[in-house]
Amino acid sequence: MTVSLGKQPVFVSNPIYHAKGYPPGHPLAIGRIGPVTDMCRILGWLDEGNYAESAMADEALLTRFHAPDYVTAVKTVSATGRATREERETYALGTMENPVFTGLFERASSSVGGSVMAARMALAGHLAYHPAGGTHHGRRNRASGFCYFNDPVFAILTLLDGGLTRVAYVDLDAHHGDGVEDAFAGDARVTCISVHEEKRWPGTGQGHGAHARNFPVPRGFSDSQLAGVMAEGVLPALQAFAPEAVVITCGADGLAGDPLSGMMLSNDALWDAVMQVVNAAPRAVVLGGGGYNPWTTVRCWVGLWARLNGFAMPHRLPDEATKILSALTCDLVDDDEMNPAWLTTLSDADAAEEK
Repeated sequence: MTVSLGKQPVFVSNPIYHAKGYPPGHPLAIGRIGPVTDMCRILGWLDEGNYAESAMADEALLTRFHAPDYVTAVKTVSATGRATREERETYALGTMENPVFTGLFERASSSVGGSVMAARMALAGHLAYHPAGGTHHGRRNRASGFCYFNDPVFAILTLLDGGLTRVAYVDLDAHHGDGVEDAFAGDARVTCISVHEEKRWPGTGQGHGAHARNFPVPRGFSDSQLAGVMAEGVLPALQAFAPEAVVITCGADGLAGDPLSGMMLSNDALWDAVMQVVNAAPRAVVLGGGGYNPWTTVRCWVGLWARLNGFAMPHRLPDEATKILSALTCDLVDDDEMNPAWLTTLSDADAAEEK
């Protein structure tokens, strides 16, 4: 499928994602964005012409959506490296789900800054890709679901600031995009569409709202089923809304092999779905999201950059790229669950041929 947008795709990121973030034992204590960027460079898909380094969002920007006392609390626990009982109980900071670590504020605010930059670039006509974005569970006054600030909300607000009056948010993460849906529940300018696994945390998104369309899907959800949901549900909803821009959270946790989902998608099918949404509007921002198997996640987001650009993917990765994948680790994926083709291919279709 071809990309209909007129200007060059741009990859938005920041070197902060090469540094360690979440503490050991957490599902996000894995390599994701740093390896994605490195592999895209190795494959010749990133250079000074299509890479944009984002800045951190400052407190003035963050408090446009998040409560000032919450933003202060995130900054405080990030500096001290610990949370008080009051901060845990009030803001859900310092829990097993939302741990505190040094550099937390900088990392979370960089995600917001990147999504704001991506939205501004989309307004200028670029197809903007920000794989470090997609923290869709963040709430106005508390952390939720590994998310501290809600960068998709800021991407949408930036598009609205640009004068748009119809922005569609499409969430293909295995977990319902509850934070974004609730943030715009009363805003007719924004429609939220989410395809997610039913009976999966956070347990929301089981029905439609005034400005939301939810498609909960069963465990074992397959490529053919995704194609059906897109054709019969997502794309007709987009066509009816006629968005001037789309913001897409493309979580990789719906892929087969992810430890925090029971969905069984291939990355090829997920790429197809993203491209259908991208082509449904004249402007697009593509974000990352969940993804807790580092091999399937990195391969997915590297391959998605290729699809957004129309680059030909190698059937077998060069040795330098394989070394990056081989160096990844994950406590949640056992050795007997590893697919050797995850180290040598990008496309799951190519991986299947290697078996």
